[in-house]
Amino acid sequence: MIALAPYTSSSTPDQLNDTVHASLCNNLAQHGWSQHNLFLTPALALTLAAECVALRHNDHLHSARVGRCDTPTLQTTIRSDQIAWLQAGQSVACDAYLLLMEQLRMSLNQKLYLGLEEYESHFSFYQPGASYSKHLDRFHDDDARTISVVIYLNQDWQAEHGGALRLHPQNLPTQDISPIACRMVVFLSAEMLHEVLPTTRNRMSLTGWFRRRD
Repeated sequence: MIALAPYTSSSTPDQLNDTVHASLCNNLAQHGWSQHNLFLTPALALTLAAECVALRHNDHLHSARVGRCDTPTLQTTIRSDQIAWLQAGQSVACDAYLLLMEQLRMSLNQKLYLGLEEYESHFSFYQPGASYSKHLDRFHDDDARTISVVIYLNQDWQAEHGGALRLHPQNLPTQDISPIACRMVVFLSAEMLHEVLPTTRNRMSLTGWFRRRD
């Protein structure tokens, strides 16, 4: 498993960002994916998890569909999570998260010259039994999605709860990553086959994509 350098109590926020971003970019360039276990603060993860629960309670989540935005289809045998897209200004917590991602976008462009222009993201909620079959995140006729990002919001997650993200790196063994709160996983959208294994308890995450021009 590729793990990034941990936070240290003597580091300033700028130093933390620099360390995380540098390690993340290095892992992406070498391996096509990267993981960091403390990307969000516990307080921010808790607040975002509460917002996701509130969205579900108020029926603001909808069943995720498969395919391009102009022709999506509901295929629960492939994908059975519920989602709600984020908008700037919808909450203080979401804006804090989007600011972190904007800082990461600038670092990715600076270090890897990817030409990323925007970031899109949604809450993902998996009920017990829900899963997402193996797939790539980039569409056949649209190469805008470049870097995929998943950030988890689940407190006290245990291995027996299932719900792991399973990565399928080319010519390497699969990697199963438990959806533990504050953990972030990033990977190349066009190259990394991945799936979400069935969960036995409610599972929440923020899923997003750094996009370049279509």
